[in-house]
Amino acid sequence: MTTGGDRLSDHHLLASLQRGQESAYETLFLRHYGTVYGVVYGLTGSREAAEDIAQDTFLTLYHDAPLLDYDRNLVAWLCRVALNKSHNSIRSEQRATSREERAARMDVPASNDDPEARLLRTEEQARVRDALAQLPERQGKLLLLRNAGLSYAEVADLLNIAPTSVGTMLARAERSFIDAYKQVESNSLARAQALRLQMERTK
Repeated sequence: MTTGGDRLSDHHLLASLQRGQESAYETLFLRHYGTVYGVVYGLTGSREAAEDIAQDTFLTLYHDAPLLDYDRNLVAWLCRVALNKSHNSIRSEQRATSREERAARMDVPASNDDPEARLLRTEEQARVRDALAQLPERQGKLLLLRNAGLSYAEVADLLNIAPTSVGTMLARAERSFIDAYKQVESNSLARAQALRLQMERTK
């Protein structure tokens, strides 16, 4: 998350980057990569895709650094570019196969957990992404951006909404997410039960 001082510094770094100073790009990359990666990972659920899209976003910054007014901040610009790239990537895949591929590519960190615990955690992450996918695009973005640590002002700048309306819209998005999650969970349990019955019949 950035403060007013950080935003001012970002603008000076952007000016330096536009003059060809490599060190300015490196500073901006290190400062904001984690936020951009977190937003993309929340949308795609794939570490590999999040890394690729985040790096591509910063390549866009490097090759075409924006000219931002001082009332606009770089984090919002980076997240807007990253989200657009993410949505384009998702739209290019078939919905059914994309969910299967993301689940297969999901990299669960190694730990001392037993396999069942890791499986349950993976299924939980998949349900969260499926629930987010059911929300209107703006609501999904609201939740992802706040979860990534952006302030109300930054979220408002990114989504072109009034800062005073972010809290109300976020509360509405959270309620919609809870409803969508419950539906996803119910469908998942129904599918699991149907699968168990089918397996029992084949014994």
